[in-house]
Amino acid sequence: MKFDLTVAVREQAGKGAARSMRRAGKIPSVLYGQGDCLLLTLNPDHLVKILKSHAGSTALISLTVEGEKSKPNRTALLRDYQVDPVTGALLHADLFEISMAKPIRVKVPIKVVGSIPAGVKEGGVLHHNMRDVHVECLPAVLPDQIEVDASSLTIGSGIHVKELGAREGVRFLDEPDQMIVSVAAPMTDAKLEALLSSTPGAAGEPEVLAKGKEAVEGAEPAKAGAAAKAGAAAPAGDAKGGDKKEATAPKADKKEAEKKK
Repeated sequence: MKFDLTVAVREQAGKGAARSMRRAGKIPSVLYGQGDCLLLTLNPDHLVKILKSHAGSTALISLTVEGEKSKPNRTALLRDYQVDPVTGALLHADLFEISMAKPIRVKVPIKVVGSIPAGVKEGGVLHHNMRDVHVECLPAVLPDQIEVDASSLTIGSGIHVKELGAREGVRFLDEPDQMIVSVAAPMTDAKLEALLSSTPGAAGEPEVLAKGKEAVEGAEPAKAGAAAKAGAAAPAGDAKGGDKKEATAPKADKKEAEKKK
């Protein structure tokens, strides 16, 4: 899909100049590739229309560069863009100039089409393993997206890169055996329970705590032995104290006897 976009050459760069552009309803942009680099400004609303199209990053953009006399008309791809994290407004855009006569390499999104897969109707789970494929082709034959019909997939089956339909002038660069979309068997309750029980920390105490507990338990006999020694020493102290009381008792009786005399 091809879009027309009018841009203008800018001379100023930096954060201050960028803020001034945004206040004026424009955003800064850079066009690079083909041995050239231009600082541009563009209308963000026009770029939003391209982003909202189903083509997205594969859209060919026909540029009309105002203020550029040597080469006012160019073709580019939207390589990258930045948005405000709070408002979602476009802040900056990077455009990559291409030649219609030279092959390009780009990622094309995958779209799963068709009715509900047969395996899903039987209880299987559909897995979208790849969201895009890497292709090489001339810009004129660049597809907007690659459609994959998964309606005939059963449980345990899938579609690989090598099974994609041939497209004239388009070469797929991903590994042929890479899975694009598949239907997996549902997880049984027994398998789920086994998975949860094998999770570290799901059953019993953590290993570190267990070791700590063993260390504490190992120290208990020593504590008990120490308590026994302390207990054994305590009666001895009591006995000494008893001896002292008994030793002082006769002295008190002796004093009473002397008073009576």
